[in-house]
Amino acid sequence: MDDKLKILLCEDDENLGMLLREFLQAKGFNADLYPDGEKGYKAFLKGKYDLCVLDVMMPKKDGFTLAQEIRNVNGEVPIIFLTAKALKEDILEGFKIGADDYITKPFSMEELVFRIGAILRRVKGKKDKEITLYKIGKYTFDTQKQVLISNGKTQKLTTKESELLALLCSHVNEILERNFALKSIWIDDNYFNARSMDVYITKLRKLLRDDPNIEIINIHGKGYKLIAPETHTSNSEE
Repeated sequence: MDDKLKILLCEDDENLGMLLREFLQAKGFNADLYPDGEKGYKAFLKGKYDLCVLDVMMPKKDGFTLAQEIRNVNGEVPIIFLTAKALKEDILEGFKIGADDYITKPFSMEELVFRIGAILRRVKGKKDKEITLYKIGKYTFDTQKQVLISNGKTQKLTTKESELLALLCSHVNEILERNFALKSIWIDDNYFNARSMDVYITKLRKLLRDDPNIEIINIHGKGYKLIAPETHTSNSEE
């Protein structure tokens, strides 16, 4: 990699943490390692990180708590959870907080690097999109600022909410295929990611509920459809 991207790595297993840091550095990343959530949070406030890799089970402050605090400061920075937990409830909890990916231990370090690369490409692609504004009914959706504006009220969206709404807007009044959305945003169309997407669809419905002319409906066996009377778009050059 030409530019060294900065990664916040929080892992309480000293041996695993050091191996991960060395491997990430060998792959061209600049990785800072911290053994608990408290130190990780202090580092995040001081440094500018491009991505966070957080172990869930850590002393002083667990990964879920740390991720929530990071999200309160920065709603856009990508977050990957590392955990030995494989319960559906734990994985869904991670995605509800706004995780971009979730890797259960043991895992391949090459797989972690692949997932990091995929997330960073997706984030870059989102920033490079020409369309930055969507007009959906009474709402204005700014994809770059990740905000939804209506009647002077601004609602901040998480990265996942923004990416999913942008996909729905680009397919307005058409079917957005479920597998396409999963692979575009979550990379993998597995059960846990599919459940996570359902959670985000519910969140988007709540965000858009003030306009009765807008609806996100399920198309059984296929995906979703954003129904809106008119959707106008504009790009950064306009």
